[in-house]
Amino acid sequence: MFLLTLRVADFIMAIVMGISKIGILTGGGDCAGLNSAIKWVVKTALDERLERERGVKYEVLGIREGWRGLLDIDLVSGSDARCCVEPLHQEMVRTWDRYGGTFLGTSRTNPYNPKNDQSKMVRDNIDRLGLDVVIAIGGEDTLGVAYKMFRDGTNVIGIPKTIDKDLSETDCTLGFETALNVITEEVDRLRTTAGSHRQIFVVETMGRYAGWLALEGGEASGAYIILIPECDFSIERVDELLLEGRREGSRYDIILVAEGAKPTGGVEFVRKDGIDSFGHKALGGIGDYLAKEIADKTRLNLRSVTLSYLQRGGAPCAYDRRMGRYFGIAAVDLVTRRDFGKMVCYKNGLISAVPLEKVIGRPSLVDIETEYDVERYNGRRTILVSEEKAKESAW
Repeated sequence: MFLLTLRVADFIMAIVMGISKIGILTGGGDCAGLNSAIKWVVKTALDERLERERGVKYEVLGIREGWRGLLDIDLVSGSDARCCVEPLHQEMVRTWDRYGGTFLGTSRTNPYNPKNDQSKMVRDNIDRLGLDVVIAIGGEDTLGVAYKMFRDGTNVIGIPKTIDKDLSETDCTLGFETALNVITEEVDRLRTTAGSHRQIFVVETMGRYAGWLALEGGEASGAYIILIPECDFSIERVDELLLEGRREGSRYDIILVAEGAKPTGGVEFVRKDGIDSFGHKALGGIGDYLAKEIADKTRLNLRSVTLSYLQRGGAPCAYDRRMGRYFGIAAVDLVTRRDFGKMVCYKNGLISAVPLEKVIGRPSLVDIETEYDVERYNGRRTILVSEEKAKESAW
């Protein structure tokens, strides 16, 4: 009888408060931390105590395969939509934060593709699903679509994720820290072989045109040379550094190179011809090229390893689990405030939000004047900033 009374009370409360539907999707490349963000959007939105405090009852619909899920769904003919959209509840997502990848699936779909603009279909399907807001978890491309959707009248909120850490206005993007851990672990494994055979390993990382993964991965793993896209390198200088290391007694060395790095006067290396729907080239191949060039000129024993998708996989580290939680909760805070068109962020030690228009088209790149040693091709050896600079950064 008591449970029946509770259910009736909840039903009456739902009528009084009304029900608002939240859609959530993950777009672009998979990475660690996505499932944590999804979990905490669901748990925060469906929290019964918070429902009463907010005066709003939420439902959360998981959209499968990113923006593509809103293109593949057929709501006009009345066909089953569960292949593209699924209601999410707290028990379903209870353990999701422990796992990498995304249980919602993802795709690199651009509804605003100039060759076939399908953005109206996406907006129409959002309306047909009765979604009050779409929370998009992604990087520059996914959030770029979200911003255009907002500009065209759809309520959206963004959560930053990318192992490249190339989104501006945030000190953290989901997936980056776990990818750094992978790089460090893999380099540690390579050291045993490199030391046994007096080899030099050239390790190619992801990152596209941002050098954060290579730089911070190289710093964490103790790489001897780090090459990044923000600073074109001289192969002759790389040769000099390696030979200098050998003269000083080095048995082996590790070179970390970002996929977008290029030699002075050269161009970035591309794995295959063509561009994707967002206009991006498939970068890669610099590691193999560099190993061959160095071996030909120095006669040293070199090997090349491309980490590729290893960097995106595996269980999330503690940091990405926590940040997924914080970003998910903050996203629902924005929904409750009806403060749309924003991306949640972590900046100067605080969780906050910034307009998407401040993020899109302004990539975060390594500042070679303050974070890179252009002579050593490595992280800087002097990093302490002045009190004035620290205060300026805090503001």
